[in-house]
Amino acid sequence: MSLVVVGSSLAGLRAVESARRAGFTGDIHLVGAEHHLAYDRPALSKAHLVSGEPIEHLQSPEGLRALRVDARLGVTATGLDPAAKILRTSAGDVPYDSLIVATGVTPQFPPGLPSLDGILTLRTIEDAQALRARLHPGVRILVLGAGFIGSEVASSARALGALPTIVDAAPVPLVRAVGTDIGQALASLHARNGTPLRLAATVERYLGHDRVEGARLTTGEVLPADVVVVGVGAAPATGWLEGSGIELHPKDRGIVCDAYLRTSLPGVFAAGDVAHWPNADLDSAMRLENWTNAAAQGAHAGANAVTPGALSPYRTVPYFWSDWYGQRIQFVGIPGDDVEFVSGAPDADRFTAAVWHGERLVGAATLNEPRKTMKLRRLIAGQGTRQHVGELLNRGRPS
Repeated sequence: MSLVVVGSSLAGLRAVESARRAGFTGDIHLVGAEHHLAYDRPALSKAHLVSGEPIEHLQSPEGLRALRVDARLGVTATGLDPAAKILRTSAGDVPYDSLIVATGVTPQFPPGLPSLDGILTLRTIEDAQALRARLHPGVRILVLGAGFIGSEVASSARALGALPTIVDAAPVPLVRAVGTDIGQALASLHARNGTPLRLAATVERYLGHDRVEGARLTTGEVLPADVVVVGVGAAPATGWLEGSGIELHPKDRGIVCDAYLRTSLPGVFAAGDVAHWPNADLDSAMRLENWTNAAAQGAHAGANAVTPGALSPYRTVPYFWSDWYGQRIQFVGIPGDDVEFVSGAPDADRFTAAVWHGERLVGAATLNEPRKTMKLRRLIAGQGTRQHVGELLNRGRPS
């Protein structure tokens, strides 16, 4: 029996490790488009940009050999023949008995983006190295997108003495990830740290001939820029699956899975940023783009793919974090409209915000409250109520 994992980043790596832990003794092939072994991608926009700290690889070539994994790096998946159980790649066909798709997402680009020197994105080690080489004191950085990547880039740029400005098309950033009220609270961190934020605006025209010199916004404002960093989002990397018959979600072309991470094709599973699945912990179907889910879901898919007689559903309370201007942001659960700042305030340097569905806690955001975050995550998993949150926050306070 052979297992093929498409995607050699975090989810794919954890899948092959988990398959071996589950006792699988057959052949494992790990196919990845990047030439690098899996690495700690969140550091690209934070520590690596600020200090040049080396990127940590999550597994060594020796470790993969010890796991008896055939790693085929720099190889792109080009198609899938489910009837013949063959993966088509840029280096030839790879047969499989079980297959896991962990191809993640690819950056999106706004329409009309010109080919000017100084317009960059941030997804790979090479992208981070190219951006870091341009981050110097006084350099004007235009960041397109006020999401987590864009905000982290702006924070890192300011730490190096560069002058970032963020532009986002939405009136409130991060609504899909954390909701309107929490998005507004987090956006205020930019102003408090001297980073201009232009909302409800997009770039109408880029200025410059061979290299970028600035941009005119749809509001009419002209912003000079030596560097433009594009961080307007990403889409599931599933184009290579067109024609395979696999079910893709109509909203974003992510892969539709069941609770066991099985796709609509026999023997094919999916994990990480690319996968939609029904999450029983929150009674909701979802697709998550974060480090924690990629690691855990990849491991779960790896075990399920090689133990067909002992499948277990994947369920989790989502968790992610981000660091801006030396502040630690953490979010657990799902966003919603019923938000209460149960400690601190939206403009404070420390707060806890609860997201309610009726009396039930379904999400929570914290700023500089790391000790509370995992307790809130456990409350969400246990269907905690307003009373439980009140008891948690009052615990340890003098009476």
